[in-house]
Amino acid sequence: MELVVGASEATMSSLLSKLGGLLAHEYALIRRVRGDIQYINDEMASMQAFLGDLSSAAAPQGHDRRLKDWMKQIRDVTYDIEDCVDDFAHRLSHDPGGDVCCAFVVSNVYELWTWRPRHNIASNIAELKVRAQQIGERRIRYGVENPKNGGGHPRGPATGFQAAENQQTSLELVGTKNPVGVEDDMKELGVWVSLQQQQQPVTAISPHSSSSSSSPAEAKMPGQGVLSIVGFGGVGKTTIANALYQKFGDQFDCRAMVTVSQSSDNEAILRSILSQVMPQYKDGNDQQRSSSGITLEKNRLVAAIGSLWPMGHPGDEQSGGSTLEITQNLKKHLEEHSYLLLVDDVWSASMWEKIKKSLPKSKRGSRVIVTTRFQAVASACIRDKRDRVHKVVVLSGDKPRELFKDESEISEENFKNNIPPRLWEICGGLPLAIVIMAGHAACNPDRQLKEWEKVCTSLLPDSAKGLSQEGVTKILNHCYNDMPGEIKTCSLYLCIFPKGCKISKKRLTRRWMAEGFIGEKDGLSVEDVAETYFNHLIRRKIIRAVEHSGNGKVKSYQVHDMVLEYIVSKASEENFVTVVGGPWIMAPPSNKVRRLSVQGGDSKHQKIMESMNFSHVRSLTLFGSLTQLPSNSLKFGIVQVLDLEGCKDLKNQHAKEICKMLLLKYLSLRRTEIEKIPKEIGKLQYLETIDIRETNVTELPNNICQLDRMVNLLGGNKKTRKALKLPQDMKKETMKLLRILSGIEIIEGPSTVVADLHHFTDLRKLAIYKLNIINGGKLFRELSSSIEYLGGYSLHTLIIDDESSEFLKSLSALSSPPKFLNALELSGKLVELPEWITELDALTKLTLSVTALTTDALHRLSKLPKLFSLTFSLTLANQDPEIATTIWVNTAHSDGEIVISTGGFEELKLLRFSAPCVPILSFLHNAMPKLKRLELRFSKLEGVYGIENLEDLDEVHLRVHDEAGDFTKFMVDDMAITAREVDKGPRITVDQYHE
Repeated sequence: MELVVGASEATMSSLLSKLGGLLAHEYALIRRVRGDIQYINDEMASMQAFLGDLSSAAAPQGHDRRLKDWMKQIRDVTYDIEDCVDDFAHRLSHDPGGDVCCAFVVSNVYELWTWRPRHNIASNIAELKVRAQQIGERRIRYGVENPKNGGGHPRGPATGFQAAENQQTSLELVGTKNPVGVEDDMKELGVWVSLQQQQQPVTAISPHSSSSSSSPAEAKMPGQGVLSIVGFGGVGKTTIANALYQKFGDQFDCRAMVTVSQSSDNEAILRSILSQVMPQYKDGNDQQRSSSGITLEKNRLVAAIGSLWPMGHPGDEQSGGSTLEITQNLKKHLEEHSYLLLVDDVWSASMWEKIKKSLPKSKRGSRVIVTTRFQAVASACIRDKRDRVHKVVVLSGDKPRELFKDESEISEENFKNNIPPRLWEICGGLPLAIVIMAGHAACNPDRQLKEWEKVCTSLLPDSAKGLSQEGVTKILNHCYNDMPGEIKTCSLYLCIFPKGCKISKKRLTRRWMAEGFIGEKDGLSVEDVAETYFNHLIRRKIIRAVEHSGNGKVKSYQVHDMVLEYIVSKASEENFVTVVGGPWIMAPPSNKVRRLSVQGGDSKHQKIMESMNFSHVRSLTLFGSLTQLPSNSLKFGIVQVLDLEGCKDLKNQHAKEICKMLLLKYLSLRRTEIEKIPKEIGKLQYLETIDIRETNVTELPNNICQLDRMVNLLGGNKKTRKALKLPQDMKKETMKLLRILSGIEIIEGPSTVVADLHHFTDLRKLAIYKLNIINGGKLFRELSSSIEYLGGYSLHTLIIDDESSEFLKSLSALSSPPKFLNALELSGKLVELPEWITELDALTKLTLSVTALTTDALHRLSKLPKLFSLTFSLTLANQDPEIATTIWVNTAHSDGEIVISTGGFEELKLLRFSAPCVPILSFLHNAMPKLKRLELRFSKLEGVYGIENLEDLDEVHLRVHDEAGDFTKFMVDDMAITAREVDKGPRITVDQYHE
C-alpha cells in the first residue's frame, strides 16, 4: 500500500507560514492563546519534518496501514488549523493601529469590540491544541515507528527540488510525433481512411483487423465507414487515431474530434462536433484542422483566393439549442459535405448508438474513427460492409527500446552504461508505461546501473517477464513516490480539470501560486519557480504539451486519461480534491470537502453534492452552468480560489455574492456573461489575480485600486481588441505589486484617463489593446515616459495597438529603449520600425502590423540574435481600405515582392502572416536556416516562392477564408492530392476560418 505524502507536506508548509504571521499579530490574540498557538506551531513543524523524512525514506514495511491512518489524522488537523487561522484573518482583519498617544485607548476599545470573535477563535485553538497533542501521543501508543531506509529497496526522492535545474533552456515548437512501432498498421489504416482512390485494394486492415469482405472497387468508393480502434488503456489507441486524423483530415470538407467518457453528456458531445464542423463567426477559434505531407517542388504557389474584403456572411448559424436542433443542424450541414470524425474513448455501446443516430449520411463520403477499451463497443460499430475493427497490441522486438530512448532523451553514453534493458522490458510493451518510465529515468540522470536494477526488482520479481495491465498503476505509483514533495502536490492539482481538456499553463500555474504551493526559490521569482514545476511535470511525462506559444514555451497541456485516473484516486485518498461529475465513479468524501471541482450537474450528481459538507471549501472550480452548484452550500469566508471560466448563467448579481469571499486570492470570470464588476470588489483585500477576459466588462470601479496585493489584472479580448478602461484612482500609487496589466484602453475623452504608470515598477507585462491619444498631449507624454521608465526595470512584454499610429511613430524618439523586452507587439498603421528595435538582444517574440512588411524591414529584423517567432498581422479592428493601400505601396517599393534574403534570422523557428491580403513572398537560398513552421492566414495570397530553400521547414499551415471561390477550392484539393504522392518535404496543413 502506497503512502501519499506530498499534499500533506505542502499544506503543512502553508500552515506554518500562516501561524508565524498570526503570532506576529499580538494585538489580536487573547493572552492565554498565544502559548497554544506557539505549541501548535512547534508541533506542526515537527510533524512536517517527520513527513519530509517519510517522503525520502524507503516504503515502510509491516505497518503502513497504521502509518496511513496517522498521516490522515495529521492532514485533517492541519486542514482544520488552517481553516481556523483563515477564519481569524477573516473576522479580525483590521489592525487597531492609531497614534502612539492614544494607543492604550484604541487597544482597549478594540479588545472590547472584538471580544466575542476572539473568544470563539481562542476556544477553537484550544481544542486544536489538544487534538495535536493526542495525535503525537497516538503515534507512540500504537507503535508507528520513525521511517528507516531499508536495504534492497529503492531510495525515495531527493530532498527538495532544484528549481534552477528545471528552467527551460531552449525554445521549441510542439510537434506531432509519429507513433512508434505501428508503421505498417498506420499505412494500411490510412488506405481505409483515405477518401481518394488507392492503387492497392483494401482486403484487410492488418492481422489484428476484422470486417466484412469488400471488393477493391467498393474500397475506392467514398461511401460511409466506421473504424473502431480497440485495446486496453495505455496501448496507444488515441495516438494512432490522432495520427490518422492529422494525416488525412485535409481530404474532408469538415472535421471534428471529441472525447467521450463514462458520464458524458450526449448533447454536449454533439454540440462540440457542430461547433467544429461549422466555422465560428468572430470567436477567434479556428476549429477546422487538417494536414497532409507535400513536397513543394514548384518555386511558386499562387492563390487567388476570394475577394480582398469579404462583406456578408450568409448562412451564419449558432451551434446551440437542444439535442434535436443540434442533430438537425448537423444533418443540414454534413449531408452535402464529406466529414471525418474522431470519437475518442467510448465506454458503452449505448452511448455510441446515440452519437451514431445523430450523424447523417454524406453524399460526398464520411469516415468515423472510434477508440474504445471494450470489444463490445467495437462490435457495436460494425453495421456496414465498410466498417472495420482494428485491435491494438503491445509493442514488441526493438520497439520498446526505441520508444524509451526517444522519450527519455538520455545521452548515448548514459543510456549505454547506466540504463538496464529490464527498465523498459518490465513495461510489457505498453507504450504508456514505457513513456512514464522514460520520464522517470530522465528526471534521475545520476542514478547508476545497480540502483535502476533495484527499481526493476521492486516493481517486478525476477521470475516474471513483464507487467500486466494492472502493473501500470504500480509503475505510476513508483514514479509518483519518486517526485519531490512539492511536485507531488502540484501533480495532484491536475485532477481539478476534466478528462480530455486542453488546459492553459498559465491558468494552472497562477492557481498553484494562489493556493500557496509555490514560493521563491534558488533566487527565482514565484512565477519562474512555478514555470520550473510545470517543466518538471512535462519532463516526467505526467503531462503532455499540446500547444506552443509564440515565445517558444508551452501554452497548453493535456493529461493521459489513465494518468489522470490515477491522480484522481490519489487526490481523493488525500482528500485533496473532490471531483463531482467526472468520468470516474467515486464515492463521496466521508469528511469535509476542501477543494471542489464540479464537472457535471445531472440529478444524481446534485444528490451527491447535497450530502457533502461544503463549509470548509477553499477552492471551487465549476465547469458548465452555475445551476449545478447547490444554493447556500458554501461558507464564503474561506474560499481562496474561485474559477468560473466559461461558466454559464453567471449574472451581475452573482458578482456581489462573490465579493463576500473576503479571503479570495484568485478569481476567474473569463468567458462568462458578466457585464459589471461591483464596487464591493474593494473588500477582497487578499485578491492577487482577477481574470475578466472575453467578458462584457469594459470598466473597473475605483474600489479595485484598494487591492494592494493585486498581481495579475487581466481584461479585454485579444481577438476583437475590446479593451478595459482603468479607474481614475489608478493614478495614485496603488497596487504596487502589479506584474501583469493586460487588455486596457487609453483613449482621449471627457472623462479622466490614466496613462501614468510609473509606480508599477514590478510590471512584467503591459498590454494596451486600444490606444488613441493626441500627439504631444498630456496622456501622450505620460505614457511615453512610463514605457521608457518601466523598460529599465522588469518590463518583459509590451503590446500596443495604436489606432492613430501617432504613438507608434513616436517610439523611435525614446532616449532609453526597453532593452529587456523578450516579447513585443506593435499593431495599427505601423509603417516605420522603431530605430532601436535591432538593439533588443533578448527579444524572442515579435508581432508587427502587416503595414510594416517590407524587404528592408525584414533585413533589419534578421539581425535580432534570439528572435524565435516573427508575426505580421492585421487585427479585425484595423481592417480598412487605407491599410490595403499601405500594403500595396510597401510591396511596390519592394519591386512587387517581399524578399527574405540569405543570412540572418539565426534562431527563428516560427514565421506567421495574417491579413486579408498577403503579398508575394520570396525565400532565397539559406534564408531562415532554422525555420520549422510557416503560417499564412489570408483571403488573398499573391504567391509564395522558394519554399524549397527552407531546408529545416517541417510544416506549412494555410488558413483560408471559408468564402473562398471555386478556383481556390480546386487548387487546395489539387495540393492535397499532390501531398499524398510524395512523402518527403514539409507537411501542408489547410484550415478554414470565418470572420
